[in-house]
Amino acid sequence: SFSLCFIWKRVCTTFVEDSFSNGQLCQCGERRESHDSVALGDHFSTAMVCHWESAQHSSDSPTDAFGELDFAGTSKKHSYFLRLSCDTPPPIVYTLMTAHWGLKSPNLVVSVVGGEGKSKVKTWVREVLRQGLVNASQSTGAWIVTSGLREGVSRCVGEAVRDHAAAASSSIKIVTVGIAPWGMVHNRQQLVNPQGSFQAKYFVQNTSRDLPCLDTNYQAFLLVDDGTVGRRGGEAGFRARLENHISIQRTGICGSGSIDIPVLCLLVSGEPTILERMEISLKNSLPWLVLVGSGGVADLVGDLLENVSSVPVMLAGGPDGEGEAVSSGDLRERVAQKVKKHFPSEKDNEKLIEMALSVYHNRDLVSIYHKEQEGTEDFHTVLLRALVRANKKNSSSVSPYTEELKLAVAWNRVDIARSELFNGSIHWSYEDLKDPMTDALVNNKPEFVRLFTENGLNIMDYLSYKRLEDLYCSLSENTLIYSMLQRRLADRQNITSPAKNKKNTLLKEQVSRVLEDLLGDVCQPFYYSPLKLENIRSKRRALKKVGKTLKADCSYREKRCQYPWASLFIWAVLQNYSEMAIFFWEMAEESVLSALSGCKLLRELSKLDSETESKLSMKELAQKFENLAHGVFSNCYQSDESRSFTLLTTKSPVWRGATCLQMAIGADARLFFSHDGVQSLLSQIWWGDMERSTEVWKLVLTFFIPPLCYTKLISFRSDEEKTEPSSPGKESDGYYGQTIFSRDSDKCRIKELPFLVSRWRKFWYAPVTSFLGNVLMYFLFLLLFAYVLLIDFKQPPPDGPAISEYVLYFWVFTIVCEEIRKTFFLGGVTLTLHRRHYAQDLWIKWDLIAICLFLIGLCCRMFQTSYEAGRTFLCVDYMVFTLRLIHIFAIHKQLGPKIIIVGKMIKDVFFFLFFLAVWLMAYGVANQALLYSYDPNPDRIFRRVFYRPYLHIYGQVPVEEIDAGVKWSEPCTENLTEIEAGAEPCRATYSNWLVVILLVIYLLVTNILLVNLLIAMFSNTFSKVQENSDTYWKFQRYNLIVEYHSRPSLAPPFIIVSHLHLFIKRYIRKVSSTKIHLFAAELEGKLARRLMTWEHVQKENFISHESKKQRAQDSERIKRMSNCILDDLSCPTQMEFCSSAMQWMMETLTQSSGVKASRPPPTFKGLHLCITAFHNFGNL
Repeated sequence: SFSLCFIWKRVCTTFVEDSFSNGQLCQCGERRESHDSVALGDHFSTAMVCHWESAQHSSDSPTDAFGELDFAGTSKKHSYFLRLSCDTPPPIVYTLMTAHWGLKSPNLVVSVVGGEGKSKVKTWVREVLRQGLVNASQSTGAWIVTSGLREGVSRCVGEAVRDHAAAASSSIKIVTVGIAPWGMVHNRQQLVNPQGSFQAKYFVQNTSRDLPCLDTNYQAFLLVDDGTVGRRGGEAGFRARLENHISIQRTGICGSGSIDIPVLCLLVSGEPTILERMEISLKNSLPWLVLVGSGGVADLVGDLLENVSSVPVMLAGGPDGEGEAVSSGDLRERVAQKVKKHFPSEKDNEKLIEMALSVYHNRDLVSIYHKEQEGTEDFHTVLLRALVRANKKNSSSVSPYTEELKLAVAWNRVDIARSELFNGSIHWSYEDLKDPMTDALVNNKPEFVRLFTENGLNIMDYLSYKRLEDLYCSLSENTLIYSMLQRRLADRQNITSPAKNKKNTLLKEQVSRVLEDLLGDVCQPFYYSPLKLENIRSKRRALKKVGKTLKADCSYREKRCQYPWASLFIWAVLQNYSEMAIFFWEMAEESVLSALSGCKLLRELSKLDSETESKLSMKELAQKFENLAHGVFSNCYQSDESRSFTLLTTKSPVWRGATCLQMAIGADARLFFSHDGVQSLLSQIWWGDMERSTEVWKLVLTFFIPPLCYTKLISFRSDEEKTEPSSPGKESDGYYGQTIFSRDSDKCRIKELPFLVSRWRKFWYAPVTSFLGNVLMYFLFLLLFAYVLLIDFKQPPPDGPAISEYVLYFWVFTIVCEEIRKTFFLGGVTLTLHRRHYAQDLWIKWDLIAICLFLIGLCCRMFQTSYEAGRTFLCVDYMVFTLRLIHIFAIHKQLGPKIIIVGKMIKDVFFFLFFLAVWLMAYGVANQALLYSYDPNPDRIFRRVFYRPYLHIYGQVPVEEIDAGVKWSEPCTENLTEIEAGAEPCRATYSNWLVVILLVIYLLVTNILLVNLLIAMFSNTFSKVQENSDTYWKFQRYNLIVEYHSRPSLAPPFIIVSHLHLFIKRYIRKVSSTKIHLFAAELEGKLARRLMTWEHVQKENFISHESKKQRAQDSERIKRMSNCILDDLSCPTQMEFCSSAMQWMMETLTQSSGVKASRPPPTFKGLHLCITAFHNFGNL
């Protein structure tokens, strides 16, 4: 809650008699009875006072009217209100409005002055306010400030804002603020509550003879109290000071803009006292826009500026100064004539003339608006020019158009900037555009970023590491990425010296750490090269290095960012700036990988975000990026299949060594993996050099009879038919393909091998051969395991184990060796990152459970005391090993999707078990307590409370035991001693009728309700997953192919031979592997540039195609709309009638509710045709 210790009201403390009220009224406007005894006590002092002054005759006291305002009888959201003294400091009030009332900081403030009272507002002024001011305010994010009373111009503004809010589809809401005198508000006592009103009921009267009511269409009311009642003008001083304070605040998010908030006063008619208000604002350099023709002071000011401005004014005369006096006197005479012309009945002409002269001397800050010269649709341009004209007077900018550009950026009016400033007639330099570019980036205005980029802003010159750090420092404090960076900053400060200032610089090291958290082990750390942290693996050492860099000159900050578009893309994605991120993606290199990286970042952020709306927007943007990656890769695959394969497997220097496949698997990009091109590459890797059409029985036969690989039983692709997805002559050192046993050398090239050796390698090195061997041997392993458990499980030593059991032990030992190899001897990444990946795999955890159970059973079966326990563990372990077949057969095209569906249904079973457990517990306990009054046997209690009710679901209901009306042959006793000794107790017959009723209810709920609920859940899951099951299967297929591609060719137990062979070859003989790994290749020089250029061309083709498709859809929609309208309004009479009806509705709506239409509504017997036309138009 906001502290109101500095908010006061004003109370009259001296009763000064009004000479026209017979002593009943004070000059403050209040009656004598409303004053307290102190104000009425000093008769001598009051007799000496002739004129009441607010500063002298009133005092401050704590405010008693503040909170939320609910207009009775309306459905609008509540407004905020505050009664405050006329000398309240404006900074306190502005902080209250923005920080505590939640009003968004404005990009422009339009203060509508004049037009008060019950005088009728001219029609053209209404149109300017309705069409011009309101539309301009909505498009610029402005505040409209009026008196907020239900009269005159302020009522017109409120109605215009209401109508615009009802019709507009934009999410940007216009903020209207009313600053009114407290003593002029009708029913103001309804707002008084010293404790605050949350919410105060306020009743609005449409007709009030004395005082106007507050208007219902305003979001906030500042009710300025100067101690008077029923008098206008008490708020003018405070309003001018508040506008002046707002004019020195910065635009943008948290004041991050490069210009102050523009404040423009709009003068509509006005009484002569407005000149004093205008004079104060002009002295504060606030610009004014005058609606000439609206009457009053507005016409006077327009007359002065248009007709007196042509008079030459001599600022320096002769030696005696007579020239200046003559010219000044002539000017004063002419001004006096104008004042007398417009206000002939005004008595104090001298004061008016002085104020009019002051306005004339500040004419550079005053702009004129004529209804004949400009239309209401160009009102936003009028506002811009008025502000620019005023800013040029005080601006020190070299370029005369810089301030106009800054205002256009602040208002987010790219159409004005494009038509007025970037039409080819103005030459913009880099210095002119760099500050507006920063404003556009910080305040999320992608259209301006695109405009500046298209008009000469070199992003390489613009984005240095210092400016990139400044962009990260400008993050909003309520964003997720800001909190993540602050945590990393705190980690650095705990190790190094803490920052002296609160807003510490966010270094690239903090950003790199956050990206590492989000991207995981897919790529190497970002921004390490400018900080010289490439060779430092220890986190603590890296932070100490950063601390030393901070204490030095930080020379890296002046360097250009190596990949500016990618860096800006990451910055925009981390803030969930949708349009900005898509634009940077269009400009960045490596479009497929960039889109997948954005998808990965957003999906990781959505998991951490707790706000539902933000989470949904991140997921939507992530899906959009996945669609972009899918679309661009489709163009690439259609253009060149071989290059598209290279694109998938090439390491990216921009994304720190990541590949498209690695990023896609990390981003969970199922749609991308379902693409035919990705699946074609995976199939090619899966089959190796063999033809994809090879039958499985041929593979099985060759597996058991290896010499058959030299025959024509299996077809192999010729060298001309091979498609090389990686650069020739380069070996991979990627995450999935390289192991410590198969380390590749960049200098190693594939040599021509003899036919016997090459054909042998082609068959045994294919992942499909490795998979087939592992499947066949795993079946043999399960058969051996079952044989040992069922037939050949001997007693503990010295009687056992049998030879078959020793073979089983060795087999499991080779499986353990393979798990150790995958865990500790996989190169390419650090051990910590690989362990993290290893722990995230569900089936790896399943393997660990199986191995642990086997070891426990092995240890227990060796001793007589724990022999049966060991056998039990091994039996359970056999089930675990057998269920491992589910993962093995996930590669099958028909079984794979079904396995995914079963996995999803298991989650449904858990929900079913929860509901079942609730009913089972409720029925089981009640049933046992009602059937047996005393039964302390825990074994029987457990079986009858849980086990027996569970069997009821499957139809096993022991009626003779539950129903006392059925004879029970089981012997029982009622002796407590025998029951405690374990005898069966007899049934209690007192509440047996209730037992039967509970049984019926339980069976009804479980067998009918819950079981059918489970079936419905299964059906729903099946229907949802079945549509995407093929996509899920293709996604999971990648992991299986990667696993068997990196495995040795032989399967357990013969895999021990492969392990020994690889160890000797790599560590003893130091021979490099010749096995080609296709999951991560490096391209350099010309090849890399050609691939990047080709991908860029395909991206441009994709964007162009999508733009054409969108334009075609829009054109088709417009064509259908026009056809429907022409069909429905084919007759000229119908057209004329509809035009007349619309004109009548507009005339009626523009008038107030109390005025009737000037003519009756048109009638036509074919009215339904017009209604049909509008209905069809709305449907389109």
